[in-house]
Amino acid sequence: MSTSHSDRRVGARRARALAALAAIAFLIGAILGAGHGSDAATAVAQRFAAAWSHADYRAMYDDVDDATRRRLSARQFADAYRLAARTATETGLRAAGRASVAGDGTIVLPVLVETRVWGELAERLRLRAVADPDGERVRWSRALLFPGLLAGEALSRRTQLPPRASILARDGSVLAEGTAEVPGTRSSPLGAAADAAIGEVGQAPAGRRAQLEAEGAPAGALVGVSGLELAFDAQLRGRPGGELLAGERVLAQAPARPGQAVRTTISAPLQRSAAAALGGQLGGVVAIDPRSGEVLAVAGLGIDDLQPPGSTFKMVTVTAVLEAKVADAKSEFPYATSTLLDGVKLENANGESCGGSLALAFAVSCNSVFAPLGVRVGAQRLVATAEGYGFNHPPSLPGAVQSTLPPAREIQGELDVGSTAIGQGQVQASALQMVTVAATIADGGRRPTPSFASVPASSRVGPRVVAAATARTVRRLMIDVVREGTGTAAAIPGVTVAGKTGTAELGESHCGKGEGGSESGEEHASEACKDKQNTDAWFAAFAPALAPRIAVGVLMVKDGAGGESAAPVAKEVIEAALR
Repeated sequence: MSTSHSDRRVGARRARALAALAAIAFLIGAILGAGHGSDAATAVAQRFAAAWSHADYRAMYDDVDDATRRRLSARQFADAYRLAARTATETGLRAAGRASVAGDGTIVLPVLVETRVWGELAERLRLRAVADPDGERVRWSRALLFPGLLAGEALSRRTQLPPRASILARDGSVLAEGTAEVPGTRSSPLGAAADAAIGEVGQAPAGRRAQLEAEGAPAGALVGVSGLELAFDAQLRGRPGGELLAGERVLAQAPARPGQAVRTTISAPLQRSAAAALGGQLGGVVAIDPRSGEVLAVAGLGIDDLQPPGSTFKMVTVTAVLEAKVADAKSEFPYATSTLLDGVKLENANGESCGGSLALAFAVSCNSVFAPLGVRVGAQRLVATAEGYGFNHPPSLPGAVQSTLPPAREIQGELDVGSTAIGQGQVQASALQMVTVAATIADGGRRPTPSFASVPASSRVGPRVVAAATARTVRRLMIDVVREGTGTAAAIPGVTVAGKTGTAELGESHCGKGEGGSESGEEHASEACKDKQNTDAWFAAFAPALAPRIAVGVLMVKDGAGGESAAPVAKEVIEAALR
């Protein structure tokens, strides 16, 4: 009996000890398990913030709970974050410490948010984690769209722009000033003469609205939409001010800061002269410094209209001819009134007979020489040379139109290539593009980058797109155009001017009226084609030819021949620039 009782007491003590050990083991496991869960939760918070700092919304989406992913697609989730970033003018987010777990289980992560309008905001990102078979995930809500939001709050803002800053000419005089209360052009001491250069303010086009929102501009704000107003819009707008709101709470506020007046490259006297030379006619004038690309004047449709360039494109064609060694300046060609390409007669201007040396053919803009030369050069080299001059590339001036010609594979057959070589076919150019071609020749084959902002001397050397020797030859050819060819109306006593005329046919008539004209099979132009309103007049030039200070491109829409209508306009602008 005593032995059995003793055994029972030992067994009881052993059971109590084992129970105590089990309880201790359970407590230790619970503590360790809780620590592991806490680490996993803070890790997912850190990972979520790291993805946010890189705007990697896909990675953020992968870390949210299943309920959120059933409710929102990855695209909807990303769009919500992009909208919040634009609203807050957010430019960056980064963790400012380690995540910690509050007593209620909320994970708290200090972050710094960089914004354009309100500067750096110190906030706390608060989130909860939920268990998932694949690990911890973020229990997402819309309060996580921006640090500092509380449950049920939406992010919004109230902003306003400061008064718009003034635009100055290169000498510091005022070009445009005053508030922009209604769409249109602001006031200028030059009056309407400055309109084309200044441009307009107005409602932002759809393609810019998201960016303007991200910069803090209020919806419907008037901004620069063309010309200098567009090119320097960010500086002229200044920095908006206002409040960033979480529901009714103010998260941040900042005053609006006006921008500084912007000094541009526009010469007020030359701008006035270019507008006067154009005389209110439909067309455009662009004047640039060929050494730097600085834009000195823009009148009319100088940068925002495309037309077939006609024979001014022969500057491109003769470059390709010389660099391919298809001919040189002394090469001789038979005199003819037309040439036959793919069985179609392509005539010279007014059926004139021309030929002789390449130099003479260029001076009188001889289609019967240059169209076949274009065929010999081939579409591929012709297009590549044009692209070297800037065709098929976005222009450097904001709001300017892109000059184009088709890819070589789409220029099929002799007639297409020959028409392209004389600036017809599907070639489209602006006055800005053709003055860039002339300026490239003026600067020895280095293509300048047109700019409304002053260019430092160290940045003035443009990319070489034409061999220097070729550029010198083309310059000599262009001098002959003004001395004794189709461009004599641009001659200036005591100044050597280099230029190239162009007369481009419009529509489908191909009536052979101008230098760049073509004949669609009939031997003579019809009476309808004799009206000068069927052709655009062009002229591109630079002077003084051996030490160029000014390059000018002129387009006169439906105004006859380049040598008669456009060359005198260019002359007037060049004379004003060289005074």
